[in-house]
Amino acid sequence: MEILRTENLCKIYKSEAGEVRAVDNVSFTVEKGEFVVVTGASGSGKSTLLHLLGGVDRPTSGRVFVDGTDVFAMNNDALAVFRRRQVGIVYQFYNLIPTLNVRENIALPVELDGRKPDEQRLNDLMRLLGLSDREKNLPNQLSGGQQQRVSIGRALIADPAILLADEPTGNLDSKAGEEIVALLLETNRTYKQTVIVVTHDPDVAAKAGRIITVEDGRIVRDEKRA
Repeated sequence: MEILRTENLCKIYKSEAGEVRAVDNVSFTVEKGEFVVVTGASGSGKSTLLHLLGGVDRPTSGRVFVDGTDVFAMNNDALAVFRRRQVGIVYQFYNLIPTLNVRENIALPVELDGRKPDEQRLNDLMRLLGLSDREKNLPNQLSGGQQQRVSIGRALIADPAILLADEPTGNLDSKAGEEIVALLLETNRTYKQTVIVVTHDPDVAAKAGRIITVEDGRIVRDEKRA
């Protein structure tokens, strides 16, 4: 079952030197439950692509469909609601609210949407992420790896159609990074969660069932692995 589709997706930035095609006519699909890595050198356009997939940035042209919804056909207000409900995003630098504890940070997207979090799902996520004994801790009382676990929980709490991770291990040491990748793989297995990870780390890419390689804003290779 198709969960994501892009059609001729382009993002062009204008500069004094001329146009920069950060994403250049990209089309591909992702099936529900896939674990996909998007890789490429710095400046290849992979993070810009991820932001377009998540509705964080609007394309210059082209379309993105998430679970059958034409993302950029919506106005900004509708798009903000859609992102909260259907897209979970994990960033390199966590982006946690410093005055909220672990449990509150994870529950935040649902509460911002005017809903009460599913306590069973919240408790299950806390256990899966190894945070049950840390739920009252503030972010500054956690290690980098623990903070990234919280950000994964926050991305998953609303049961999104897709989980997007932008260099999720980039700010971590190798051991913590391996643990985060293992957790992303576990969420893929446990919840059948569709996961798309942007990374330049070949060790992360080696764990994926599919690797999309981007150069100069274009897909140059799309490899499915056994």
